[in-house]
Amino acid sequence: MIRGEYANVIVDISHEKVDRPFMYRIPSELSDRVEEGSCVTVPFGRGNTLRKAYVVQIKEEPEIEPEKIKSIAGISEKDQGVDELMMRLAAWMRRRYGSTMIAALKTVLPAREKVGKLKKREVIRLWSAEECENAAETCEQKHQSAKARVLRELQTEELLPEDLLIRKLHISRPTLLSLEKQGAVEIREIEYYRNPVSGKEGKGVRHPLSEEQQAVVDGVLSDFDAGIKKTYLLHGITGAGKTEVYMDLIEGCIERGRQAIVLIPEIALTYQTLLRFYKRFGDRVSVLNSTLSAGEKYDQCMRARNGEIDVIIGPRSALFTPFPKVGLIVIDEEHETTYKSEGNPRYHARETAIYLAGLHGASVVLGSATPSVDTYYKAQNGEYGYFRLTKRLTGGALPEVHISDMREELRAGNKSMFSRKLQELMEERLSKKEQIMLFLNRRGYAGFISCRSCGEVLKCPHCDVSLSEHRGGKLICHYCGYETPTVKLCPKCGSKYISGFRAGTQQVEEKLRQMYPQARVLRMDADTTKTKDSYETILEAFSSGEADILVGTQMIVKGHDFPNVTLVGALAADMSLFASDFRSAERTFELLTQAAGRAGRGEKKGEVVIQTYQPEHYGIVTAAAQDYEAFYEEEMEYRDLGGYPPAAHLMAVLVTAPNEDRAEEAAKTLADLTRKRAERNLQEGRGRLFVIGPAEATIAKINDVYRRVFYIKGSDLQEILNVREVLEAELESPAFAGDRIPVTAAFDLDPMYGF
Repeated sequence: MIRGEYANVIVDISHEKVDRPFMYRIPSELSDRVEEGSCVTVPFGRGNTLRKAYVVQIKEEPEIEPEKIKSIAGISEKDQGVDELMMRLAAWMRRRYGSTMIAALKTVLPAREKVGKLKKREVIRLWSAEECENAAETCEQKHQSAKARVLRELQTEELLPEDLLIRKLHISRPTLLSLEKQGAVEIREIEYYRNPVSGKEGKGVRHPLSEEQQAVVDGVLSDFDAGIKKTYLLHGITGAGKTEVYMDLIEGCIERGRQAIVLIPEIALTYQTLLRFYKRFGDRVSVLNSTLSAGEKYDQCMRARNGEIDVIIGPRSALFTPFPKVGLIVIDEEHETTYKSEGNPRYHARETAIYLAGLHGASVVLGSATPSVDTYYKAQNGEYGYFRLTKRLTGGALPEVHISDMREELRAGNKSMFSRKLQELMEERLSKKEQIMLFLNRRGYAGFISCRSCGEVLKCPHCDVSLSEHRGGKLICHYCGYETPTVKLCPKCGSKYISGFRAGTQQVEEKLRQMYPQARVLRMDADTTKTKDSYETILEAFSSGEADILVGTQMIVKGHDFPNVTLVGALAADMSLFASDFRSAERTFELLTQAAGRAGRGEKKGEVVIQTYQPEHYGIVTAAAQDYEAFYEEEMEYRDLGGYPPAAHLMAVLVTAPNEDRAEEAAKTLADLTRKRAERNLQEGRGRLFVIGPAEATIAKINDVYRRVFYIKGSDLQEILNVREVLEAELESPAFAGDRIPVTAAFDLDPMYGF
């Protein structure tokens, strides 16, 4: 931890002035207590009024003339509020994931910008009912019928919204103002919050929990009551009723005077999830996601802060809802990569939620049918509690899974994107008026090369990940930089059918319309879900039977429950299987298992077709069998052998510069600096490190900025974080900071996306 004489602070963060820190001197008596995230009191302004402030950076050297720098007055000893907790969270995120404290603050304070408040007027009766009756009769005699209508309406109601009176009685506002002047009523203006979920209909049926489900609820809540606040993995097969468990846990949390945060991986899941929670908890539940207006986001944060809601639902940014007393954080589909931020700081919502829960004294429940290898590893090692749901409660058994070998399809003369088995089952479902979901596995696509005849994929001989196709006829490994010329013939079988996969959802949709003109087809991907309500519109249309086939990317296979869907087709399962990423097999297993879980959720039998050029791969075989344990055992052997998470930690370092030679040179300098530390550690027998690269990033140049990446592996997390601090300090040294060609670096701990 940096110890310095000066601190940059933000004064009164409620005004979101996070881009304007002020420097103060740290008195010697406070030097051991002031750190990033500390809440302090400082003399501020000409009158040196003592104000609360938050430390965002510790510095060894002053940034302005020392004689102009005031001293911190003291440490704030008041009870921690929401702002203090968020500051501590931001400081932790900066230390763990890198970036600046300002960037971390802007992440944890996502909706603090004030927007215009909404106002409405209420009409309050001041006269008695009898006085209103007498006045109404007088008005009628004078042919003042509008006034008379208002007075008669107010005889039975002491308070009415102004807009309701105007609409219902067909009167003008001057009529009300006239009555106010007479002393009959008072017109009061009040502010109110926007509510993006008001007006949802229906009352949810509370389903009795199974023995397995009840054991989870009892286990977590009894631990909570005993003062044991920990993290639990809820491992339940698709359709096992995890959401019902979440809702009972949340109810228990609310009964104990606490609030709950429910994270879901994508906005596409918000509608169905929100509806179920709204029917259970009514207006005490709300939502936070990127489709809300700035005003709606701000108001939900204020409602949470003021105790007007108990539950918030949303993607990873909802984690930073300013609840004062969080008691439970639920992360549904915890394996999803969308929980990892792609921007600075590159935090993971799972790790961040666990730290935030520690600040609040809250519990964390991680739910998934296909837990991430990292989470399952910690559950197996006893770091997390573990519960298993093995029975499908949504109706029906697990679907029958067929694996279509696309190599055999090619040999049989079928060159279309649909296998014969899938075509046969689609025709059958259309004739029965049952629904079909076709999932095109585009995740992780990075231009890998495979043979459609034998299934061979061209891989890096050093890193065991696929090579990526680049312009100029090169195949490159984005881990170590190995490259080789592209090929025209398969090196294994000599076939000419070797290339990258090019089809997209639009091509699939067009082909379906040609083959089945009578079928009603909906497409759900990034292009068709750009507007605010597009997710809900498409899902509602499919749910209500307005379409026979839903075509989409991975967003359609996560968490949706359509009882009439009896067939799921997974097109191009290999697309994620051979992405240039050590997690590619895990991604594929998760996606295929989740996709299979969408079929047969009602009373009708479900079937799944997985189309692949690698039918013997363990990721495909175990997904078809829905056998998580078998997959985990084989995958962990690979992780142990390669030194990949969770067997060890991996940090990606992205170096960028506007000049190609400078980017290359800077990346090499930083990588060599890390190698020297690794050699020293090896000699001293501590913190063993391995350095891979540097190499071109997945996208080597963006907006005329050149990108190079290298990786640091090691089992000692603290040593990896120490190395990052060394590299950050090097970037501020004269060799870099004083260079006329600017160099920047970004750090990603245990990355889930390629740079």
